[in-house]
Amino acid sequence: MSLIKGLANVKPDGLKVCLISDTSLFAEANILDAFQQALDGGVRDIQLREKHLPLEQFLSLAIVLRQMTETYGARLIINDRLDIALMVNADGVHLPSAGLPANEVKARYPHLLVGVSTHSLELAQCAEKNGADYITFSPIFDTPSKREYGPPQGLEKLREVTRAVSLPVLALGGINLSNLPDVQRTGAHGIALIRGIWASDSIKMTTQKFMQAFKGEPL
Repeated sequence: MSLIKGLANVKPDGLKVCLISDTSLFAEANILDAFQQALDGGVRDIQLREKHLPLEQFLSLAIVLRQMTETYGARLIINDRLDIALMVNADGVHLPSAGLPANEVKARYPHLLVGVSTHSLELAQCAEKNGADYITFSPIFDTPSKREYGPPQGLEKLREVTRAVSLPVLALGGINLSNLPDVQRTGAHGIALIRGIWASDSIKMTTQKFMQAFKGEPL
């Protein structure tokens, strides 16, 4: 089955490592440097997800990140806020499972990459039926950012989802370099992560290791 079905604007090696932002982990003066390190490390898909930020600050950060990602040939995906995605000319928008219908967004803005968050097989199949370009499936392992969605899904449920849908599935939740090989063996197209990179001792080096793992290079 095709893992990039319908993704005209997704590079063949794209959506392997989608780094989700969490600026609360950094002092304000260090936020842009953290993004710089991740981009230097090779990440080429960044999702801006900052629910705690006031709208004006969120927009300002989106504008700066748009400039940074363009410099690196990377994609910027905005979480939930379709209006912000359009304002900054982002590459895509990531929708919550109960958010805007993916097919409505694609019909009006076909140039946008549209992802959808899913937390069950039924939601994954629904997202595919509604025209999503890719989905995240979470939480795979325990992680603070996803506990509101219930207990970990585990690798078997992830494998079930990857076999049931034909669009790219990004595993999300508690993924690190140690458990990454197990995640890859489920057939997941890629991963989305937060603390696995942002909370590491070296953002650049850890990013490089994740990227190497998807290229089949030794860590």
